[in-house]
Amino acid sequence: MAWQDTVTQTVTGLGFDLVDLERSAGGLLRVTIDWPWQPPAAGEARQAERFVTVEDCESITRQLQYLLEVEGLDYRRLEVGSPGIDRPLRNDNDFMRFEGEVVDITLKAPVGANGGAVSASRKKFRGTLERAADGVQWQIVWSDEPETKPGQRVSKKRPPAPLQALAFSLDEIQQARLAPIVDFKGRKAPGASAAEAG
Repeated sequence: MAWQDTVTQTVTGLGFDLVDLERSAGGLLRVTIDWPWQPPAAGEARQAERFVTVEDCESITRQLQYLLEVEGLDYRRLEVGSPGIDRPLRNDNDFMRFEGEVVDITLKAPVGANGGAVSASRKKFRGTLERAADGVQWQIVWSDEPETKPGQRVSKKRPPAPLQALAFSLDEIQQARLAPIVDFKGRKAPGASAAEAG
């Protein structure tokens, strides 16, 4: 059995999801774990997020050190951690879990939106993740409103930049991550906008 399978079986056997597995040339073996998530049943409220703790990482580290020694895998350092605020989104379950959140996506091939509002060479987008109207694809919705600098006054008469949307399928995505946005005003309910929170 390959060492990757050993890591996957160990992590899932202890009740976690394997988010990412990386082995660097310098001998670092990095394992990223998270608690499994299931979509809520129809009419059911969204479940509260459960976060990976230091104790969770320690228990998986101990188990992996033992098993990788048995496998004879040569590595210098083992790092087990949570996905962090810029968690990668890899499958449809991840996209369902973080629907309504701000994400960064990079497409495999550049695409321009019809009508010319988006550059034909653009591959990177940041916006709110939503299910597309067809119910199959996903879409990212954003506004190219320039960011205001701290202390900068914005005229109330200035019209907001129009919202734009780009539909995509998962096989068109090179990389997707939660946008690493730090909000010092506290946690919000999933899907709450900044205007609702502030």
